[in-house]
Amino acid sequence: MNAIDLNGQKAVVTGGANGIGYAVAERLCRSGARVAIWDLNAEQGEKAAAELGKNGKVVYLAVDITNPESVVETLTRTEEQVGPIDIVVNSAGIAGMYTTVEDYPIEEWNRVIDINLNGTFYVNRAVVPGMRKRGYGRICNIASIAGKEGNPNASAYSASKGGVIALTKSLGKELADYDIAVNCVTPA
Repeated sequence: MNAIDLNGQKAVVTGGANGIGYAVAERLCRSGARVAIWDLNAEQGEKAAAELGKNGKVVYLAVDITNPESVVETLTRTEEQVGPIDIVVNSAGIAGMYTTVEDYPIEEWNRVIDINLNGTFYVNRAVVPGMRKRGYGRICNIASIAGKEGNPNASAYSASKGGVIALTKSLGKELADYDIAVNCVTPA
């Protein structure tokens, strides 16, 4: 494994209890960062923090990223436990239902958009002021190739991830004069 020196860095990984988020949290820990796993699933979050805690300083904090107040409150608790945040990886997300646009339930559409797009916005909105004040930050939003291409029978997922891509571009341009890098990856 190639080496990345993240000693002294403090990171938040949303959706860090499993999947891509867990792998990112693991890599950050192995690279020396202190990591806060933000996830709604307490059982998986506690388990992930216990497993990863062997490789570095890891804490789990329960958060509902669809609730902006929950995000701000969790950021406050994170900074009390871990310190000011240098790195954020927005990995929390869901695929949602697979069906045609005409059959897609509105409630399911709203749920997917709320978690994947609004949640990413709320987390970015919460962490940027501190990063700007400190003059440093690294943000990585996880999207999907579906956000670029649009997958059939996955309209909400595709739309939400397309929104994440556009949000990332906008935020990156807003922060271009600061030492705050904003990027997006689109796993396929």
